Amino acid sequence: MGLVACGILAGLPQKGTAQIFTDKNYVKISPSDTEADIIRKAANVTPSPRQLRWQQLELTAFIHFGINTFTNKEWGDGTEDPKIFNPEKLDTRQWVKVCKDAGFKQVILTAKHHDGFCLWPSKFTEHSVKNSPWKNGQGDVVKEMAAACKEFGIGFGIYLSPWDRNSPYFGSMEYNNYFINQLTELLTQYGQIDEVWFDGANGEGPSGKKQVYEYNRWYNLIRKLQPKATIAVSGPDVRWVGTETGYGRETEWSVVPADQMIPEAIAANSQKAEDFAPRDMMANDLGSRAVISKAKSLVWYPAEIDVSIRPGWFHHPAENNKVKTPEKLMDIYYSSVGRNGVLLLNIPPDKEGLINESDVNALKGFKKQLDETFAHNLLKSAKLNGSNPKKTAVLFDGRDASYLKMTEKSAPYVMDFKMDKPQKFDVLLLQENLQMGQRVESFVLEYKDGDTWKKIIDGTTIGYKRLLRFPAVTAEEVRLRILSSRLQPAIAEVGLYLRPSNTK
Repeated sequence: MGLVACGILAGLPQKGTAQIFTDKNYVKISPSDTEADIIRKAANVTPSPRQLRWQQLELTAFIHFGINTFTNKEWGDGTEDPKIFNPEKLDTRQWVKVCKDAGFKQVILTAKHHDGFCLWPSKFTEHSVKNSPWKNGQGDVVKEMAAACKEFGIGFGIYLSPWDRNSPYFGSMEYNNYFINQLTELLTQYGQIDEVWFDGANGEGPSGKKQVYEYNRWYNLIRKLQPKATIAVSGPDVRWVGTETGYGRETEWSVVPADQMIPEAIAANSQKAEDFAPRDMMANDLGSRAVISKAKSLVWYPAEIDVSIRPGWFHHPAENNKVKTPEKLMDIYYSSVGRNGVLLLNIPPDKEGLINESDVNALKGFKKQLDETFAHNLLKSAKLNGSNPKKTAVLFDGRDASYLKMTEKSAPYVMDFKMDKPQKFDVLLLQENLQMGQRVESFVLEYKDGDTWKKIIDGTTIGYKRLLRFPAVTAEEVRLRILSSRLQPAIAEVGLYLRPSNTK
């Protein structure tokens, strides 16, 4: 699909290395590059096909389910008896249908959490469903989940905890092979895997030792066995946003320095795949001009924003009345998907093996509000001053692969829309064509009041999608001014909407 990381850095692909980057989602900065050179390079960094597909999902569901569901704990210690695992009404079709009906396009299952209990009958441990009473030890939750996702036509991902509090091998070289063996089972027995999710947890195992993870060995295996899969969080394709609140940064750059993840001494000389190490990227500013001007290399590394629909990640009966409301979920949507991220919402089934009615109802309410808000783009019939309507139709075609070619050579870039009558609105939607890069640095939305233009709201980055809410405005003419951009912007979609609560 693309060049390997070492190959890009050395100039040519090297045999046997992991396909960590492509030739377009990574670029090296030369010491002789001017600020203009760096900005141009940053503007032309684009996502790999797997990263673009992942971004277009917008909504992914996390399913935390396992031995903790039966102990009523968040973290198990690995000493649990598999005999307590018995979800008598387990129905993965219900899980997937609930998620799909709520607008989610992919589901990730916790195949193994920190306790080491496997939801599939792994050949490499006894701590799994094969020693549980569920289906007389003949069950396989991963298999049922994969089949349900295929049936309903949505993506399927797996979470495999690197930390294993049950395995006697943890903390030794032998564990590295053990982990690869389990990862291989998951990547070869269940059809297409669309995302592999690793967290960074690394505590002690039964031996009292911590493990040195062989990250690049994992990546090499995934690229070989499931080349379409994104490798998330502790991986090179997708990063963790930095909190578990569901709220992303107001200024979220997908193009960030790769320096921390690719040690230059190794990257310049290595013939191995050991050139990427995941790092928590917690700073508020990850990709401004000031930050990238000091970088040695840049990479497309977008943010996944995770949160649970409940206070906990696993199901706890006492939390059935603490499920997030549809209004809260909408606020999270605006603050995650609407801030150039993908929302990973955890929806944990109960010990019977079903998603609780409280969660189902919250998700139904969320989807209803989402649909009602974005059903009608008030700009769709508007005329863009100075432009041919046939050319401006790309702004309202619902496709992020098209975009309006700007005639101006430099900022500000102005898009002046006139509607056929005054309209009331309180939400702005903007999208960039990521196949051209992420370019917009600042913009302002204004409306015409008589002969005067008045500000409604301003913003910084757009990326895949930017959603901004504001007090309702009624106007016939509005304009979007892009005040700063890295090369000419490639705006794919523009929309004005009115939230249902303000229609009265």
